[in-house]
Order: sequence, then C-alpha cells, then structure tokens
Amino acid sequence: MPEVLTKSQPQRAEKSLIPAAFLVVAAGRGTRAGEGLPKQYRTIAGKPLIRLTLEALARALPGTPIQVVINADDRAFFDTATAGLELLPPVNGGETRQASVRAGLEALSAAAPNYILVHDAARPFIDAGTVSRLITALEDGAKAVLPATKVTDTLKAVEDGVIKRTVDRDGLYAVQTPQAFPFADLMAAHAAAEGDGYTDDGAVMEAAGAHVQVVEGREDNFKITTPGDFIKAEQKIMMANADVRTGMGYDVHRFEDGDHVWLCGIKIPHGRTLKGHSDADVGLHALTDALLAALCDGDIGTHFPPSDEKWRGCESHVFLSFARDRVLARGGQIAHVGVLLICEKPKIGPHMDAMRARIAELLDIPMNRVSVQATTTEKLGFTGREEGIAAQATATVRLPLEDM
Repeated sequence: MPEVLTKSQPQRAEKSLIPAAFLVVAAGRGTRAGEGLPKQYRTIAGKPLIRLTLEALARALPGTPIQVVINADDRAFFDTATAGLELLPPVNGGETRQASVRAGLEALSAAAPNYILVHDAARPFIDAGTVSRLITALEDGAKAVLPATKVTDTLKAVEDGVIKRTVDRDGLYAVQTPQAFPFADLMAAHAAAEGDGYTDDGAVMEAAGAHVQVVEGREDNFKITTPGDFIKAEQKIMMANADVRTGMGYDVHRFEDGDHVWLCGIKIPHGRTLKGHSDADVGLHALTDALLAALCDGDIGTHFPPSDEKWRGCESHVFLSFARDRVLARGGQIAHVGVLLICEKPKIGPHMDAMRARIAELLDIPMNRVSVQATTTEKLGFTGREEGIAAQATATVRLPLEDM
C-alpha cells in the first residue's frame, strides 16, 4: 500500500477496515457516444473502456478495493470486460447517477473505509499523482476534494446559435474525477440530499454545507463522452505505446482424406482436409506464431505442444485468442495483421472477406487492420502438387515503452 495511506484520520482509524476504496460509477447508458453498446463496454485500442479505467485505478493506488456500480442489464458485458481483475462484487445502480452512488456507498458500508474516491467509468487516464494529491488533502483535514483544471479557453454564452455575451473565465475550473471524501461524510450528505438531480458528488457535499477544495488535475484525465473522444483516446494510447514490433509466422499442413478445410477460421468445402493435431487451420497457426514472435514469447508449439492430448482436435481460434490476450496483458495493441495463404486449391478469393471478418472478430480489431492474401507456386513444390497448404503471417503490435 502506498505510504500516503498509512496515516488515517485518528477518530476513524479503529472503526475502519480499509483505509480507502474506489467507487466507480458505470450504470449509465452513454447516449451521447452514439449507437451501439453502452460506452463503457466499447473497446479502445482492443480493450473495453471500463477495463482501461479499472486497470488505471489499480495502478494509481495498488491494493485499494474497487466497488463498481453497474446497470442490472449489463452484468454479462461487465463480467466479460473485467475478467481476471480483482474487484469487489458489482452492485446494481439506480435511475440517476446520485442513486447509483448511494448504492455503491451502501455496498461499502460494512467495510467503512476512511476515504472514498468516486470515479467515472469513462475516465481511463487517471494517474497516481492526481490520486496522491487527493488523499493528501483528505489527510490534511479536507472534507471534499476534487481534481480540477483551470479554464483557459474563451467562454461564450450562446442562445439559438448566437453569442449573447462573453463569460469571464477568471476563477473558473473544470472539475474531474475521482472526487474524494471521508466516507462517513459522503454517506451522510447523500442521506440528507434533497432531490436526485446532482451531477457530481462535490455538489452533494456543497449542498450539505461542506467546504469543497480542489487540487491540480490533468488535461489528459478527460471523460469519454462523444464518438470523437473515442478517437482521441485511441490516439493517446497508440502514441504512448511507441514500442512498435513486427513478428512473422509460418506453418504448413499436408492434405489427407476429408471433405473440408479450415482456413483463417472459415470452414471451406473441399475434396480433402488438412492433417494436424488440432483442426489444422494453417492460417490461424501462422498468425498465432506471428503475434507470439512480436512479443518474443515462444511459438504455438511452446504453449500448445502437440504431445499434449488435450489439444487434439482443438479449434485454432483458441490459440489465436491466447496470443491476443498475451498482447493485451502487456498493455499492448494489435495494430495490423496479415496472412498469405499458399495453395493451388481451394480457391481463396471467394472467402477472403469472410476470413478477414473472422480474424478481426477474434482479435477485436477493425477489419481494415486485417489483410488476407493468396498465391500459388505455379505448380512447383509440394503446394504446386496439391499435397498441402502453407501460410505466412505478419503481425504488428504496439507495446508500452516501459515494457521494453
């Protein structure tokens, strides 16, 4: 636990089971983000937005419990997006943000942390410095602390598309999350709050008569609200992940009796099938090796040895998903992949788009980052004699600089 948490408020130290906790509000619908899944479950650079946020909080204050408040209809999305993360069991939120925060506070009431930090699920770039400033202010006696950035743009009051006046920006700040409070004080303020129209917890504490302070926030701790924010966030992650690597993979499988082949995740009718320990999808095998090569993480045989019977007949998307997860586990993104299939038959052209779509689905990247090509060897060699199929693959990944 960071040093900043070793000093708790004396009057609560014996009552509290934990020094601090995060409460993440993720029950909203995010309608301004456009059509599709609730925005917190859409992906940015290959990861769900909510996962990026939760991972950032875990890095900012390691070991601190995280309570997430979700929409009851989103439980399956939440479980998929947060698989493997250490979180408290989620609780269902209410019709408003205020109701959702109350639900989260009630879930934490038994633990009664000294401090509670309430954070938006759609702010994935929170950093340790901001969290440390919030905790320090609370330890110095503050009852409500908000990160904020000074407004620097000229502000205009506009009605019906017409500027009515210029607003004096002197003393104006844009507030962010997490917003930090003594847990008991925020509980009491929510219990006393009239109405359900408060848009942040600083306002709830203001209504309760608390003196609300600000500490320095960061411009890059922005909230994902619009489709443009998703683009901005992905660009930020891509720029941070500047360790660009390219891996190559190659695989061969011979034909045997059968009536279909699996290629790049697509079942294609054919007069023969490919022989292998698994389903012998030569395209996905080569691509798996390419991703592992980019990570310097062995090859498909290292992780899935053919001597192990449990992989007999395994569908090759299992191998590719494993390699994808190895990239994501290191904070990386898959920037581009390409597969070249080498064979006389079957004809690949009619199936290329289906193959690209399947690979994009498995890697959770846009289809325009997936290339599938085909060629022959002009009747030369084992592929020219139609004895089997070969595949070459490349994969470009971006890793964080600290991973170098």
